[in-house]
Amino acid sequence: MPFTLAHLSDPHLNPLPKVRARDLLNKRMAGYANYLRSRRVVHDMQVLDRILADIAAHQPDHIACTGDMTHIGLPSEFATAVAFMERLGPRERASFVPGNHDAYVPSSLAALGEAMAPWCRSDEGLSDYPWLKVRDHVALIGLSSAVPTGPVMAWGRIGQEQADKAEALLHYAGKRGLRRVVLIHHPPHVGGAQRGRELRDSPVFEAMIGAAGADLVIHGHNHRWSIARIPGQRADVPVVGVPSCSMGPRGHGEQASWHLFSIPEGDAPISLERRGTMPTGGVGKLAEVDLVKR
Repeated sequence: MPFTLAHLSDPHLNPLPKVRARDLLNKRMAGYANYLRSRRVVHDMQVLDRILADIAAHQPDHIACTGDMTHIGLPSEFATAVAFMERLGPRERASFVPGNHDAYVPSSLAALGEAMAPWCRSDEGLSDYPWLKVRDHVALIGLSSAVPTGPVMAWGRIGQEQADKAEALLHYAGKRGLRRVVLIHHPPHVGGAQRGRELRDSPVFEAMIGAAGADLVIHGHNHRWSIARIPGQRADVPVVGVPSCSMGPRGHGEQASWHLFSIPEGDAPISLERRGTMPTGGVGKLAEVDLVKR
C-alpha cells in the first residue's frame, strides 16, 4: 500500500502571548510591529482549524510540519506550538523541522529545542539535526535551516556538517531500498527565494542531493505553492513548496492549503494532491500534480 504523507507549514499561531517590554529589546521589536500590523489578522486560526480537520479526515500515515510555528520566537509561544503538534499526533505519526521565525533570536533556540524535541528526534532518540525516521518503506530526513538573523532578514543555512550527515543518511536509506523524503523550511534550491530570505548555502544542499539522491524534498517559507527540481544521483528530485496553512481571506498571496503525498514502494511515481480553502469557505481538492518530469 502507498504511504500517505500530509505536509503543512507556516501556521504562525495566533494569538501571540502577552509580550513584556524587555522581550522586544532586539530584533523582536520589528517582528512584533509586523504582527500587530498584519500577521495577527492574515493568519486565521479558524481557517487553520478547517485545514486540520481536512487532514484528519484523510487519515494520513504521517504528518510533516516544516516550521514557522511562532511569530517572534518567544518561549511562551512554544507552549502553543506544543499544543498544535499534539493535535497533529505523537512523534510516531508527526514530525517537525524549525523555520526562521522559530529561531528568531539566539535566545529562542533553547526553548525551541526543548519544546519541540518529541517531534524532532530520530528513531534512535537523538535530538540533533539531521534526524531520521523510518516509517514503513519511507525514510523521513529532517534538516534545520533555522538560524537567528539580523533585522528584516529571514535567510537560512544548513552548514556543511549537517549536509554531510544528511548525505550519509540518504545513502543509508537508499541502500535499504527506502523512499527518501527530505524536510526543510527554506526553499533549498538555488534561486528558491528572494535575497535576504534564501537558503544561503543552497549550493551545498544541491551538491548533497546530487551525490546521494532522494525521492522528494518538501519545504515551506514562501507562503506559496511551488515545484522545482534538483539533479539527483539517478534522476531529478522534485522540490515542492506548500503555502501557509493558516493564510486567511485577509491575507496576501495564496490562501491556506496543505499537500497530500502518496508514496508507493519501489520506483513508482509519487503522487501529490493539493488541498486548500475554497471560495465557499470549505476545504477541497485544488489540483492533482504530476511530479514526474516529462
